[in-house]
Amino acid sequence: MYDLERTERLKEVFETLYEINKRIPIIVEGRRDVRALRKIGLVGEIITLHTGKGLYEFCDDIAERFHRIILLMDWDEKGESLHKNVSGHLKGLWEEFSPFREIIKILCQKDIKDIEGIPVLLERLAGEDVKVGEEREGFLGDI
Repeated sequence: MYDLERTERLKEVFETLYEINKRIPIIVEGRRDVRALRKIGLVGEIITLHTGKGLYEFCDDIAERFHRIILLMDWDEKGESLHKNVSGHLKGLWEEFSPFREIIKILCQKDIKDIEGIPVLLERLAGEDVKVGEEREGFLGDI
C-alpha cells in the first residue's frame, strides 16, 4: 500500500474517531497515548488504563460510568495482553468499535506498534503535521 493511500485511510479513521469520541470515551494505556491522540486533534474524553487502580477495579468503574467505550491499546505483546484482559472484563461495551483498533493496527503495523507513535508516523507519511476534526488547518470554523 502506498504511503499516500495509508495516510488518507488513517486520516479517515481518525476523522471518524474524532466524531465518535465527542460522545464515547477512548481507553488507552498511558499518558503518552493520550498526548498522541490530542496531538492529532481528538478532543473527547480519553481515559488512561494506568491510573494506579487494579484492572478489576478500573473495569468496574468504567462499566458503572459508561455504556459504550472505544479500546485503543497498543498492539505490542503487552498491549495485546491488556486488550484481551480489559475487553474480557468490559464485554458488551466495546465490540461495536473494535474495527477501529484493527484497522489502525493493519495500517500502522509494519512501522509502529503503539498509539504514541501515530502522530510521528502520520507526519512522516504525509510530510506534515496531521490534524483531524475542527483543529485541523483550513477548517471553515477558523475563518
